[in-house]
Amino acid sequence: MDLSSTVLLSHEQALRRKLDVVANNMANVSTIGFKREQPVFHDMVERSDGEVAADAKPVSFVLDYGAVHDSSAGAFQATGHPLDVMVEGAGYLGVTLPDGGTAYTRAGNLKILESGELAAAGGEPVQGDGGKPIVIPPDAQGRLRIAADGTVEGPQGPLGRIAVTRFEDEATVNPRGDGLYDGVGGRVLGATEAILRSGGLEASNVQPIAETTQMVEILRAYQASQKMVDSLSDMRRQAIGRLGRLGN
Repeated sequence: MDLSSTVLLSHEQALRRKLDVVANNMANVSTIGFKREQPVFHDMVERSDGEVAADAKPVSFVLDYGAVHDSSAGAFQATGHPLDVMVEGAGYLGVTLPDGGTAYTRAGNLKILESGELAAAGGEPVQGDGGKPIVIPPDAQGRLRIAADGTVEGPQGPLGRIAVTRFEDEATVNPRGDGLYDGVGGRVLGATEAILRSGGLEASNVQPIAETTQMVEILRAYQASQKMVDSLSDMRRQAIGRLGRLGN
């Protein structure tokens, strides 16, 4: 494969990757707390070990560097359910994984497990102060209130406070699936810093019209790339034909 075809191939692979990300955003337009993703590409400049002509131009390929998520907040969707919460501003709810590790989520549709522990929708116990679970007594279930600072209150008083973790660098927060994120270097906010809005959930921040527009742009870019491939093929055929006539 010649150099021009290799460059076009890297471009089309980047378009494929971009389309996958946009399609995933569209698929999660109704997912609670979902953050849209954006692919990141870098130029990879070809280096030559031999002599380079004086008028040679650098050749760059598209390098898939990964994806970043848009940390902007989604709209508040009122549900009236006392266990539904939205984190106001930057921050994540910490949850305990089956292996004992910690993951983070923006999906605040909480529930109570059979064990009485307050948990995320996927069943992962929500972490309170010190990473401990918040246990709801049977007589308090159905009569709970979550205050703005994250304090879970029952008829007899506070039962614990939901921990909210903030990351100074959102690039250290990576999605792991099922609405959960891995994160490094987070700081648990104090009661005066954390703000939870109860009685509703955070909608996905995906904008369907914007994502659809991106899909159209990707399609047009791919069509333009295919036209260049066809033009290069025509040039090769013409060159081979002329070389064949010179040999006769």
